[in-house]
Amino acid sequence: MKVNALEFVNYRNLSDNRIEPAEKVNVIYGLNAQGKTNLLEAVWLFSGGHSFRGSKDSEFINFSKNNARLFMSFFAGNRDQKAEIIYQGSKKEVIINGVKKSSAAFLSQHFSSVVFSPEHLTLIKNGPSLRRKFIDGSICQQDLRYAVRLNKYNQTLQQRNALLKEILKHKELKDTLEIWDEVLIELGTEIILKRLEFLENLKISAKELHKGISSGKEDLDIKYISSAIKNEENLSKCDIECLLRKEFKRLRREDIYLGVTNAGPHRDDLEFFINSKSARRFGSQGQQRSIVLSLKLSEARLMKEAFEEPPVVLLDDVMSELDQKRQDFLLENTEENQVFITCCEPLSSERLKNAKLFEVCEGVVS
Repeated sequence: MKVNALEFVNYRNLSDNRIEPAEKVNVIYGLNAQGKTNLLEAVWLFSGGHSFRGSKDSEFINFSKNNARLFMSFFAGNRDQKAEIIYQGSKKEVIINGVKKSSAAFLSQHFSSVVFSPEHLTLIKNGPSLRRKFIDGSICQQDLRYAVRLNKYNQTLQQRNALLKEILKHKELKDTLEIWDEVLIELGTEIILKRLEFLENLKISAKELHKGISSGKEDLDIKYISSAIKNEENLSKCDIECLLRKEFKRLRREDIYLGVTNAGPHRDDLEFFINSKSARRFGSQGQQRSIVLSLKLSEARLMKEAFEEPPVVLLDDVMSELDQKRQDFLLENTEENQVFITCCEPLSSERLKNAKLFEVCEGVVS
């Protein structure tokens, strides 16, 4: 996949412009708070997801305007394609190859990218929500059905939690809880099953990459942590559904008392091990960063397999956070991708000598 051109109008702090990136490496440099990440984010939005910074759609519009427009021409699926995203207040319109779509999620069927930001470098040591976001975000790009199921699960979860709070005041509502339980169990089973399938493929690639970056000294392992399925392996859909239903029943009294749902994929986690020891508890900062590097590169590999072409890679200010060895490893393993790198000043790596440079100063890209 290749971005041929990117246009932005009234988008964040960036002055209206059109840029034409190089086919391989593009370096976006400038001082902090000039708009470098905004430019990278504009590319990411065409992957069909939300902002990797957690921004609301209305925040993409320049403060002095009431709408914003992003346009991208790109090569994917062996043909030139076009996509447009128009933001009007809190509403969003998506047009792909001239056809209006009902959801931005459809963009993921045409264009894919992998983003690597400083936030990801804390993926191992920080809370489980970031790890769930990592695995769900990657699957959503590859599987539109999963994205729909995950969204429906989260909506149903909010409704069940609201009901739990009401039950404390109105005991008679307790009988309606089972209806929401069954919906969450059905959707949760599909989510867990897909996560386990994805994790098995991710693990194979990540183990290989981690061996490479550690010069064969470290063995990486990843485990899915769930109160429902414990350490059981080779589980069928029926097995997971039964275990999840059992967990919902076990925690029902606690759920009502606390007013929140304590079982389900929204509480699950990933745990990483280096040479059989917990990377979160015992791994050095360098080892933790090597794991994240392996994970993001593995994500790009799986995306390539899913789309039968390498995704665009977005590196948001991570090069300065990595030592020279890890920088070289990252660049070496993204040589077949179109890459966008943000940094404060042009990088001196030999691998970037043919990169196209874009300077961003007070929102102006040149």
